[in-house]
Amino acid sequence: MWNKAYKSVMKKAIFILMAALAVAACREDELVIPSDTQDTGGNSVGGSIVGMYVLCEGNMGTNKASVDYLDLSGNGSNVVYHRNIYPERNPTEVKELGDVGNDIKVNGNRVWMVINCSTMLLVAPADSCRKVAKIDIPNCRYVTFDGAFAYVSSYVGPVEVGGTEHLGRVYKVDTASYKKVDSVTVGYQPEEMAVLGGKLYVANSGGYLLDHREKTVSVVDLASFTEEGKIEVAPNLHRLRADRHGRLWATSRGDYWTEPSRLFRLTLDAAGTSASVDTLDIPVSDLCIVGDSLYYIGVEWSYETSSNKIGHGIVDVARAEPLASSLTSAPEFSDITLPYGIIVNPEDRDFYVMDAKDYLSSGQLYHFRADGTFEWRVWTGDIPGHAAFVYK
Repeated sequence: MWNKAYKSVMKKAIFILMAALAVAACREDELVIPSDTQDTGGNSVGGSIVGMYVLCEGNMGTNKASVDYLDLSGNGSNVVYHRNIYPERNPTEVKELGDVGNDIKVNGNRVWMVINCSTMLLVAPADSCRKVAKIDIPNCRYVTFDGAFAYVSSYVGPVEVGGTEHLGRVYKVDTASYKKVDSVTVGYQPEEMAVLGGKLYVANSGGYLLDHREKTVSVVDLASFTEEGKIEVAPNLHRLRADRHGRLWATSRGDYWTEPSRLFRLTLDAAGTSASVDTLDIPVSDLCIVGDSLYYIGVEWSYETSSNKIGHGIVDVARAEPLASSLTSAPEFSDITLPYGIIVNPEDRDFYVMDAKDYLSSGQLYHFRADGTFEWRVWTGDIPGHAAFVYK
């Protein structure tokens, strides 16, 4: 009697276990979230560029950073846009990429993504976007490369405007082992970086310091990885890029009240530790240098008027003079609500502008030919602002 009852219980237990496993298998399948694909209507022209990643920040605190991919690999075939590819390529990972995607770069055959408020860098093969490494760095901002190392700027302290003052740091990461091997203290709230002549230049913003914003670019000797000094430029620095003439271009956000946003050219001395500074009265929020042309978009916020001043154009890098007062006369550009990022194809000089819209909902990516002719636009994730080309 007990044996029959035992067998009956065991059969029920086995049935329940098999059912549970079946449900678990279904749930495992559900973890794979397919990307959303859209034909842009444009045609690929070939060349060495096979694709472009677009990193969408997602509104801070919502954990909605995402990465999209533009497939440019065909020759004459349609250009296809893939939205939110990370969950599909990484089905065992947390579905969301993290909180605030702040920078993306392709270095060799790897794509590096800086996820600011999630305090991490994610690294993946550029041809698959399947994660191979996660590197923890507090309040990380931007990444740049030189030789076998990645350099990551970090606010160090918590996200806290007007809070405790923390000097920033730059972390040195081995690109083979993905290990942090060193760090150096720089100014307050460091942003973008550029490498020139064995030096790492770091734009310090002091973005959290409401009463006394930073005005400097830190000069770091790469051999000793120590800060050699600072170059004073303007308050609240943000972008920092090198041109082919060995000069630096920096942008300042200003103080949002009386100090305007501007563009600066830094001509370094022989030692690379000081510079003469030329000022261009142009608000610039993002830029891309190709040859002697600096393509820019500018969104300048003012607390006095509670509005944005929006502009775009091209600067002659060699002469430090405006070359064009607009990127395009195409009427479609006026549909862009909030230009948030720009990237220019260095081969054909066609360009892409990212529109953040209202900072809350899906943005858009606009594509223009080199002559300014509008070609297509697609919907992206929330707050698209950073992009990187993938090469053959």
